[in-house]
Amino acid sequence: VQLQASGGGLVQAEGSLKLSCVASGDIFSINDMGWYRQAPGKQRELVAGITSGSTANYADSVKGRFTISRDNTKNTVYLEMNSLKPEDTAVYYCNADVRYRTIVAGFTRRNSYWGQGTLVTVSS
Repeated sequence: VQLQASGGGLVQAEGSLKLSCVASGDIFSINDMGWYRQAPGKQRELVAGITSGSTANYADSVKGRFTISRDNTKNTVYLEMNSLKPEDTAVYYCNADVRYRTIVAGFTRRNSYWGQGTLVTVSS
């Protein structure tokens, strides 16, 4: 299973970006998906998460500005970011709790996977 994130870039303050993350591989099902970020010198933090039933939760710092969504038919999670601030500058990582098929027919296993990260830079 692999997660491929995209959509980062350089944007001015108050601008918008939309991140995407596609999961691929022999996937049986995907449970929770989420976006995390890590700014220089800081720990990785949860930005937003979404359940398989599309219940979302957000960090207080992004509530009202960011929207997480998913397309289960495409194994994809999105993060729409509006009213961006310089403090949103970070590498953004997607995460997915995936149940995948094993080589033994009829058996599945569950694991958490990370995307490679996409850099978001917000200039003032």
